[in-house]
Amino acid sequence: MARQPAKTLWYDRPRYVYLEFCVEDSRDVKVVIEEQRLVFSCKNADGVEFYNEINLYARVNSKDSREKRSDRSITCFMRKWKEKVAWPRITKENIKPAWLSVDFDNWRDWEGDEEVERAMVEQYAELLEKVTDKGPPPAMDDLDDDL
Repeated sequence: MARQPAKTLWYDRPRYVYLEFCVEDSRDVKVVIEEQRLVFSCKNADGVEFYNEINLYARVNSKDSREKRSDRSITCFMRKWKEKVAWPRITKENIKPAWLSVDFDNWRDWEGDEEVERAMVEQYAELLEKVTDKGPPPAMDDLDDDL
């Protein structure tokens, strides 16, 4: 039986890049993580063979990278050599294979998060300052004394 690529999702974080190979009931799972390449293979319960090979966009620390198998998929956590550098894509080549997609459920645009967070804290501090700066009490001369 011919082998085929597994549907693969990926997303980027400041320290790690994540790849999820979507194969249910996988067995004979083999994951090889090298500095610039990842090779994945397995079989599903029906005996269908899956094989993916990805030349990575940038270097990863293969010694600090892991994979985790579940009943529905195999997730790889690859530690970046250059932390806090966003990867615009997972592949070295500027191509997108049909089997590879961005995992939008887990994607987060983390670049510039520090500036956004700092701006939100400053905005909150300004709001607190306005609320706590009571100033003079309002004039009450328009109220009736006949109550």
